[in-house]
Amino acid sequence: MADGVEIPLESMQALSEALGDIMSEFDEKGAGARTGKLLDAIDRPLGDSRLARAADEFESAWDDKRETLRLDLEEMKKRIDDARDGWREADLELARSMEPKE
Repeated sequence: MADGVEIPLESMQALSEALGDIMSEFDEKGAGARTGKLLDAIDRPLGDSRLARAADEFESAWDDKRETLRLDLEEMKKRIDDARDGWREADLELARSMEPKE
């Protein structure tokens, strides 16, 4: 059994960075920007546009969900960052309080 409390600050930092990467994939420069490329790639196989219309409908609905998920990830990242910063500051304050007084 260890003495004290061990807070994984490095893991919290890695998680925060990973959430940032995921968020950037959800923004308009990431997955949302590729909708046009998808529709262009589908085009009209055999002169039929149903597949392209279905893909467009899916992407439109997914855009709304993507933004909701991005906002949720943003909140999670903020909470993780705040917790990490709070623990780091508490650790520094505790360390300072244990230094010998002159």
